[in-house]
Amino acid sequence: MVMSLECTTSSPAETEALAARLAGALRAGDVVGVSGELGAGKTTFVRGAARALGVEGPVSSPTFTIGHRYEAPVPVAHLDLYRIAGLDPEEWADLEPYFDGTVAFVEWPEHGGDWLPAARAHVTLTHVDESHRQVSIDSDDDLGL
Repeated sequence: MVMSLECTTSSPAETEALAARLAGALRAGDVVGVSGELGAGKTTFVRGAARALGVEGPVSSPTFTIGHRYEAPVPVAHLDLYRIAGLDPEEWADLEPYFDGTVAFVEWPEHGGDWLPAARAHVTLTHVDESHRQVSIDSDDDLGL
């Protein structure tokens, strides 16, 4: 990995601010994998990045719909593959448009197997305690964070 950033955030606002820093380095076509246990702050992280990319409406977890696409100067896709056991060609055909010309954030990317495009960055969130999260951002690129 060329770039690795680790820090602890102490509030959802701090997690969103860190995501906004990452968003400043992203461009159309980028994929960001977002991993962490349930409740670790994955959607909070994506919300912060989406806001920084120009999304104005509500940003919510797509756990039950699998994906949301938000209009912004560069469209933002937010996928949650938690309920996917493994993608097959038909399921991939349903997901592929989310990656077309967007900055795509994929929660639970490990459930996508080899179908997902290569991630430009990978974010891992871990519970430290009730209000603190350990956030790791790794990339093969120097994202200037």
